[in-house]
Amino acid sequence: MAPRGTFTLLCSLAVFSCPTRGDANCNSPTQLFERLSSDVKVAAECAESMSMLSSHDRATLLLSMSNLTATLHKHQLTECRGAESQRCPEAKVPPNGGLACATVANKRYCKPLCNHGYDFAFLRRSRLYEECSEQTGSEWRSQYVGGTTLAVCQESPIQVSGAKTAYFPKDQDCLTTKSSSRLQSSVLEGLTSELREGGVDGEVEYACLACG
Repeated sequence: MAPRGTFTLLCSLAVFSCPTRGDANCNSPTQLFERLSSDVKVAAECAESMSMLSSHDRATLLLSMSNLTATLHKHQLTECRGAESQRCPEAKVPPNGGLACATVANKRYCKPLCNHGYDFAFLRRSRLYEECSEQTGSEWRSQYVGGTTLAVCQESPIQVSGAKTAYFPKDQDCLTTKSSSRLQSSVLEGLTSELREGGVDGEVEYACLACG
């Protein structure tokens, strides 16, 4: 990667307004995202050129990427809050998996999913989703009683504890799914269908997917 390109990438990842690219800053998140996304894609394609960076530059880049990743992850974990009429606590998104949620008739439903290579700690083949509502005392009806943990995805060479629809396909983990509107819609439509099949009727609201 050319020195100018490296400098631009470092500035972008640090979320600073670079002297040569002052048109994008924290007050214009759309421009910042577009520039950052473009620079990261170029960096990934030119990964071999990273060996030309100094040890200091590599450390700076890794630190900036780590800080940015942590911030983005923190924000996306809150995207399933949504149900303003609910008193239910926010469900914990399982690491190495995700949580597809929706509200129907003032009841919140969340479906845990595990990434490929991970399986549920408890058998839940017929337990496709969990519920929190006035009928449950505004608490999650879960195998983990008394908290907000709905499921745990633990490393496993086989996936047998859940239904087939409770796993993300190989090479399509939760973040890959969420990065595609088509794939994400498919997961949320699947949750809607399972709710209907389970006798849950009404308008589906605040549907979302969060990744652990």
